[in-house]
Amino acid sequence: MAEMTAQERAEKSAEAMWGPDQASQFLGMQIAEIGEGTATLTMTVRPEFCNGHGICHGGLTFTLADSAFAFACNSRNQATVAQHNQISYLAPGREGDVLTAHAREVSLSGRSGLYDVTVTNQDAVVIAEFRGASRAIRGHLFEE
Repeated sequence: MAEMTAQERAEKSAEAMWGPDQASQFLGMQIAEIGEGTATLTMTVRPEFCNGHGICHGGLTFTLADSAFAFACNSRNQATVAQHNQISYLAPGREGDVLTAHAREVSLSGRSGLYDVTVTNQDAVVIAEFRGASRAIRGHLFEE
């Protein structure tokens, strides 16, 4: 049997993670694109996602970015978790907005990775910039 391509591995890794990822599914996230070291997820801001200022709660914007980060850093079928993350909020998300989080790998060295995630709305306005540091742990998402 031919060896899996990087794209096939990324797609199969995402499929293996998506099934048990009840949090992302519960929030209505969808995987728009996946590739080696990259992932793009979308989420519509529902009324119950809005805070006391009537804008998307920062924790939910963070969760979308964190999920995109997770799919990007697990795209090589190596179980990987977050070490630490930070986010800068640049504009408010509003009810009805479709937010898109695009994660890309900045660096991968040994077991440590660094990823940047840009969250935009449907008008390409940047809502937030997120940086995540990952750490590979024991195990794989599926048998190769």
